Amino acid sequence: MPSPAPAPVPASPGPAAPNAASPGPAAPDASDPSAAPEPPAVLKRSTLVVLCACVMVAQSMVAAINLLIPQLGSSGLRPSASEILWTVDAYVIVFAGLLIPAGALGDRYGRKGALLTGLGLFAAGATVSALAGSPALLIAGRGVSGAGAALIMPATMSILMRLAPPEQRPRALASWTLAMGLGGLAGNVGGGLVGEYLSWRALFWVMVPLGALLALAVARSTPRTDTAVGASGPSLDPIGTLLLTAGLVAVLFGIIESPMYGWGAPRILCAFAAGAVLLAAFTAHALRSRAPLFDPRVFRSARLRAAALGSAAAFFGLFALFYVNSQYLQYVKGYGAARAGFAIVPLTVGMALVPRLAARWSGSPRPVVGGGLLLIGAGLLATSTADAGTPYAVYVCWLLVISAGTGLCMPALTMGVVTSLPPHQAGLGSGLGTSAREIGAALGVAVTGTVLAAHTGTGHAGGTADFTSGMAVALRVIGLVVIVAAGVVAAGLGPRSERPS
Repeated sequence: MPSPAPAPVPASPGPAAPNAASPGPAAPDASDPSAAPEPPAVLKRSTLVVLCACVMVAQSMVAAINLLIPQLGSSGLRPSASEILWTVDAYVIVFAGLLIPAGALGDRYGRKGALLTGLGLFAAGATVSALAGSPALLIAGRGVSGAGAALIMPATMSILMRLAPPEQRPRALASWTLAMGLGGLAGNVGGGLVGEYLSWRALFWVMVPLGALLALAVARSTPRTDTAVGASGPSLDPIGTLLLTAGLVAVLFGIIESPMYGWGAPRILCAFAAGAVLLAAFTAHALRSRAPLFDPRVFRSARLRAAALGSAAAFFGLFALFYVNSQYLQYVKGYGAARAGFAIVPLTVGMALVPRLAARWSGSPRPVVGGGLLLIGAGLLATSTADAGTPYAVYVCWLLVISAGTGLCMPALTMGVVTSLPPHQAGLGSGLGTSAREIGAALGVAVTGTVLAAHTGTGHAGGTADFTSGMAVALRVIGLVVIVAAGVVAAGLGPRSERPS
């Protein structure tokens, strides 16, 4: 979408991405708010708490539904196995598919407005799900909530980046990253409690007033931030948005459904092929467009590629653990749903304590990120040795290793993605980073599910021994992949953090 009065762009030697900043110092253009000197920013504690609470709630609904699958299967809705799968996946597919355009939308038209709209959609989708009289309505409600979450996540990070002064941004992003991790754990605990003591509908009813309360808190505590306008602002680019969203949805569909149908099944191969074609078409369109959704040449940055890969690798490992954890604790150890949900709470320890230390080393991301990913991989390898006779105290020790690794690397990875783009594109950067995390999470679940299915068949027909054998193989594969990724990511990160002007 062309700007009504674009500011002249000074010539620069050599090709450069349209949104990239000139490496040399330049006087700010008064006609472009994004180029003006940033006023002294103040991030109030109340604003930080409210924004992090929004992140927690949106992220919690990714995992909470997993512990309700048995209750859903025996409910009056009588969903088929495919409908249960779509009930779980609709939220993730819509969420991840819309993250990048949702981030660009907030950057251009207002981040606070995008956040409030997202909370409204999230609550509306929860209402539809709670009232659902058929599996189709339940799935539709999950999709609407996923669209709301896609607006919430990039808007919260973008607001933090605009309000926090540079010296506070590492700690603010560490808090945001912690909220994501706590959201996943809250989903496990909440889903376990609902699954054991309440109807599955209670999970969705709780989200309705919670979404309304958060919207009120955002309206009262969060100031509006300047929007990116003119030549520097991201365009909505309807054609590019459609191509990118459809491509991501196709890829995610193939990843998520592959454990059920097999990676070589025609529908899975067609999904991956369609995703590749659509993403290639988006790239070609964006390179020719005067106002693309985002310029694919941003991925020329080795630091952006490394940070996105590291984010995907960390969530690849974490969600593989989440997938097997509840099954291991309930099926092998005999825990109830609520007890299984609480049993993973030790993961919060490292996520809560380590980021405060990691923020002090934000200027040197290579050892922080490499060390954190190595700890995640090592913890997964240790967890792969768990069986029916493993004491819970030993299991907790391995969870703490994974937790410490997550708390060490995720703030630096988040900072690496967001700061690879100019400040006025923080929402777009958040969308890119969160998309990488969700794709990594989907891959972690799919790979783990495929390995488990090869060992146990449908359900747990093979017995606990076959399940723990499959779990061991899956976690070893995942752990080794994360360790290899640690080396690749550390090599791609610069020795010092840099920020485009």
